[in-house]
Order: sequence, then C-alpha cells, then structure tokens
Amino acid sequence: MEPTSIQLLPLLENAQQAATALRTLADAQKQQLLRQVAALLLQQSDAIVAENKKDLDRIPDSDPKKDRLLLDAARIAALADTMIDISKLPDPAHQLISEKKLDNGLLVQKKTVPLGVVGVIYESRPNVTIDVAGLCLRSGNACLLRGGSDAFYTNTILVAILQEALQKQGIHPAAVQLMPTDRELVKEMLEANGYIDIIIPRGSQQLIQFVRDHAKVPVIETGAGVCHTYVEKTADLEQAAAVVTNAKVSRPSACNALDTVLVDAEVAADFLPLLAPQLAAYKVEIFADEIALPILQTAQYPFLQAAAPGDFGREFLDFKCSIKVTSGLEAALAHIRQHSSKHSEAILSKDAAATERFLHELDAAAVYVNASTRFTDGGVFGLGAEIGISTQKLHARGPFALEKLVTEKWFVYGNGQVRN
Repeated sequence: MEPTSIQLLPLLENAQQAATALRTLADAQKQQLLRQVAALLLQQSDAIVAENKKDLDRIPDSDPKKDRLLLDAARIAALADTMIDISKLPDPAHQLISEKKLDNGLLVQKKTVPLGVVGVIYESRPNVTIDVAGLCLRSGNACLLRGGSDAFYTNTILVAILQEALQKQGIHPAAVQLMPTDRELVKEMLEANGYIDIIIPRGSQQLIQFVRDHAKVPVIETGAGVCHTYVEKTADLEQAAAVVTNAKVSRPSACNALDTVLVDAEVAADFLPLLAPQLAAYKVEIFADEIALPILQTAQYPFLQAAAPGDFGREFLDFKCSIKVTSGLEAALAHIRQHSSKHSEAILSKDAAATERFLHELDAAAVYVNASTRFTDGGVFGLGAEIGISTQKLHARGPFALEKLVTEKWFVYGNGQVRN
C-alpha cells in the first residue's frame, strides 16, 4: 500500500534514503556514532530529566507504567553505558556466511546485510528509544520509532539527541525518526510495504494484537510475558522464596517479571509461609487458588484475594501475582502449557529428571532452573541491549538484539556465464 498521508510519506521516503546510506558506513564510523550518542546523553542529562518530568507529571503515582517511564540521572548514565557496550560488539552486517565456487566457475557467497528500515512500536518506556536506535545504527539499519503518547516529551528530546549525533558524524539524520502517535497514521505505518522492511511491536498483548491485526509489513512480535515459576517438591524452599520474590518485585513492570507461582502440593504448607513475609514487605497482592488461600490466611497475609480463572494467564505488570498449588510436575507442566505466553518459565528443584523434563518439554523462549526469570534480557545475556523479547520462532526468538538485525543476501560473481 502506498501511504496516502502527506504527513507520513516524507518520513518514509527519508528513512529509505538514510537506510541506503547506512549500508555503506564503515564499522569504525558506526562505533564512533554510538560513542557520540553516549557523550550527548551525559551532556544533556539534566534536559532529559526535565522533559521526562513533563511526562511523569501526567501519570498518577499509582500507575505501574510510571516506573517504566522514569528516566533519572542514573538511568540516563546506564543508557550511555549501553551505547558504549553496543559499539564494542562485532558488526553483524557484511559477515561472510558461506562461499563456494560452482563447476561452471561462478563464485557464490552468502553474506549478512542490514534489514533496511525497521519500524518499532512501543509503550511507556523511553529507554527503548535509545536501545532500539543504538542497535539499529550499529547494524546499519534506519529506524522509525513510534513511542506512546505518554512518553512524548521524553522521546522527542531523545530523538533530537540521536539526530544531533548523526549530524555531527555527517550521517543522514533521518536514520532515526520519531513517528506521529495518531492511531490512523500508525495503521498507515503498518501497511507501508515497500517503505518499511519489518515492524516490531514491543508492549502489551493489546498492542501486539493491534499490530498483528493491521500489519501488511512483516512483523516480529515481542513483549507480552506471562511468566511462571514452579516450586517443585525437592526445591530448597528458602532459596525458592528468595528467587520467587526477586522474580516478582525487582521490576514488576518488566515483561520478564513473574506472574504466577506454581507450588507442589507436598511443600505448599511449608513454602507459602516462608514466601509470605517476603512478598508482604513489598505489598504484593496475591490472587490465591482454593488450596493456597487458607494457607496464606493462616499465615495472616495482608494483601490476599481468592483467585478467579482470569488471574491465571494474566500479565500483571505490577506488584501482583497469582498462586496455584499443583499435584506435581505433570500438573505444573500442563498449567504452564495452557497459560504461558512462551516468554520465560522457571523451575526451582533439586531433581535432575524433573528439571530436564521442564527444560525440554516446555515451549518458551527462555527456560530456567533455580534462577529468576528476570534475567531474560539482551544486556544480561551479553547482547548489548535488546529491541524486545521475541516469543515467536521465525527469524528471532528470545532477546531480539544486534545479531538478529540482519538478513542474508547472495553475492554471485561470474565471467560471462549463461545458463543452458
């Protein structure tokens, strides 16, 4: 579809031009560009905080998105560090994958090349603006960023800084652009075949479904994470309580945060009273099934409700979780298969056979043994940063980072060969 909007078409055309120029950038130029971005972020930290406050002031303190939106000096410094980290990673583009000479004399090579123009649609998290731009620029891609309206002021200044860095390095500033937040224009973006090479939604299940329903451009889905942790009967219960608590409270608004705790019936009466005070310290609201509920009531847990069916398979993104007691490993696996978003799942256990079944039978992008699901992150996995966590299987799965922002291209060298 040819975009009809006078407002959108120039942005798309400029992105194409910038993508063409980026393909030829030397590795050293791209590294220097990210170092320039890092320097400008630190230099303009106070201005970023001031613009971020305009966005924060529009959101009530009770809204869990507020933490996702916050950029303070420490988080800005962390973003600058991320740019430096990405600059040090190998360039994923222009790598020789294979080479062979055919009997007819043709030299056939397969190499990695940038995707081209990458569109990313996301909500509430302005750090994504910097992470995505850094990853795209390092890999030689132009990016079109459609952030949420609640982060408008923050995203505007961040993109201005990115474009300032591009101009200082003599690179087309349209390599990074902030797209309008108007919903109709977003639909046009999703239908912009021939202008955008790939669309990546990052955010809620509702956002991902909207993109899935309207996109004609190829889509890689990231974001929604309904994450379970299963406390198996042989688990070290004190360790398990600490892991579950970390998975829930360290950053509840993240997609890798725990949503449902599954507890083996044989240890529920011992484990839940250990867990209760740790979650209570953070005022975590628990939605407990019919077995967990009386145990937690006896433990005098103050933030407790009976679970409804909809509390399982629910991404809370807040200081809330559901708890279900299961009759064993088989029941836990069945529950996760029914409710998982295929993001991150964990088992806490000393039983090697149980952990092997869990690891190999569950269909998720990341599976854990005796560790918090909060580690599912491109930076933590040594990938520099991530655009998001892919929960599908084509092209990328798990942290979608620098190494996956390329595709393949065949280069064929001949000397007048013709095919009979």
